Amino acid sequence: MTRSDSRRTDAGRSRRTGADRSGRTGAGRSRRQRVVGLLGTPFGLAVLACLVLAGWAVWSGGALDGPIARHVRTSSFYADPGLDVDRAAAERIIGNRRLVVVLRSPDADLRDTCKQVHRAADGTVVLVLSRDGDDYDTYGCALVPGYEKKNLGKAAAAEMIIGRGIDTFTDRPLEAVKVIAVNYDRLVKAGTVPDGSRTISPSLPRFLLAVAAVLGVVAAATALYLGGRRAGRLAAARRVRRDELTDSRSALSAATAGLAQQIIDLDPRYALLNARRDGDDSGFVRRYRQLTSDHAALLDRLATVDGTDDAAVRALTTRVESLSRQAQALADRKSAPASP
Repeated sequence: MTRSDSRRTDAGRSRRTGADRSGRTGAGRSRRQRVVGLLGTPFGLAVLACLVLAGWAVWSGGALDGPIARHVRTSSFYADPGLDVDRAAAERIIGNRRLVVVLRSPDADLRDTCKQVHRAADGTVVLVLSRDGDDYDTYGCALVPGYEKKNLGKAAAAEMIIGRGIDTFTDRPLEAVKVIAVNYDRLVKAGTVPDGSRTISPSLPRFLLAVAAVLGVVAAATALYLGGRRAGRLAAARRVRRDELTDSRSALSAATAGLAQQIIDLDPRYALLNARRDGDDSGFVRRYRQLTSDHAALLDRLATVDGTDDAAVRALTTRVESLSRQAQALADRKSAPASP
């Protein structure tokens, strides 16, 4: 290969490579444009809103919570696996109080446990405890409303009082839970923590998703109903137009057949007058020839007319009727105006 050939080959390869790259770039850009265009439509915006609601529901519903937080989100008592305690009985003792008790294994990080249940047990008084020899190691976190601002002092008092007197029952955790429940009732009577029962309800995004699902079903059913009615009306209108067109074509066919028969009936008279040596003084031959010429043009028009064009079919029917009147005039030996 010569040097010039190699240069031409390299130039061709570079041009093809550039074209391929530009083609891929254009394809990628067009895909991005389609995605952006879809997101800009009402459907795309609705999909984005549903995705945001779904993400919010997953996050607020505790999908990212640890095992302790997931448990206390719907329960008032938690105990680490392996601890000998009747968990159902402990829950019955606490009842519907705004109180959560978390019993951890010895040497567990109680402060970190309080952080884990911060969102799951919001609005309650949480006491995290673990056995430390003959006593309980406790860590309280009062998650009552305003505990970080105006009720900070009350929250601190609740955290100190809620665990009093439980060290006597290190071997009997259910008795310790009873003491904690009594301490909570004293805090309520003193106005340190707000009164009321703990309510566990789905998060707001779940309600919104449920409402969105109901509205979506209703909107889809309504759209299907309205679309079905519209489709029915359109189908009925098409059927009426089709029936009318069928009637118009039938009338045109019948009129054309009648005109042909009239021309056939006039043919013997035309042959007789045309054979005379002195010609035809009445002008019958001339008008008959014009009639047959117009009839031939009409047949050509019939061969090319669109069967769905109702206006054209009606116009041809009118034309056939006009020629039929001319033929009848010839048959009655009456003069007729020249055909248009």
